[in-house]
Amino acid sequence: MSTLPFLETIEIETAPSPQSAVIWMHGLGADGHDFAPIVRELDLSGCTGIRFVFPHAETMPVTINNGYVMRAWYDILGMDLVRREDAQGLRTSQQRIDDLIAREIARGIPAERIVLAGFSQGCAMALQTGLRYPQRLAGLMCLSGYLPLADTIADERHAANQDTAIFMAHGRGDGVVLINRAEASRDLLQQLGYHVEWHEYMMQHSVCAEEVDDISRWLQQTLKAS
Repeated sequence: MSTLPFLETIEIETAPSPQSAVIWMHGLGADGHDFAPIVRELDLSGCTGIRFVFPHAETMPVTINNGYVMRAWYDILGMDLVRREDAQGLRTSQQRIDDLIAREIARGIPAERIVLAGFSQGCAMALQTGLRYPQRLAGLMCLSGYLPLADTIADERHAANQDTAIFMAHGRGDGVVLINRAEASRDLLQQLGYHVEWHEYMMQHSVCAEEVDDISRWLQQTLKAS
């Protein structure tokens, strides 16, 4: 565990003494409140009690937004997202998410019952963290984002999560993270032997009702009661 303080979080429990957890990272400029309302829209029939954890990223100046200070998991240095990447920022946030996983484990939820989820930058962090995590996780839910530091993943990934379920979803009209960037991430993951469940929707950089239904079904499969 790092020496950094825990990130501030919003927590929603679907039942007392939850047996599973979903740590859900927001996108650039948002905060943990952004996706908290989605919990009541999910059909979690057959799932164990789940603790949804929505952390707030720290604030920092973001280069692509003229240095404006906002909540961000890492700096965005250019429109192409991957030609120049804030590797240090990505790795620092990875440590912060590792700490949140460790806290859930300390609270009695085993790693294999923890899903990492995220939207946009949060999606990048779910992949950055989950693929390198040294214990098997329940799954990675990756919404409207991409795989960061793609050139390093073959060497840095951990075998513990080679067979972990990966849900990837993207909007065909996404003008923030273009769908071809997400498709390239999906293709690389598949080349590395990961099992990716891919969905695309007629939407922009957002979430739609059909996607919420697919997320519900995937969570039912991934966190079903034993």
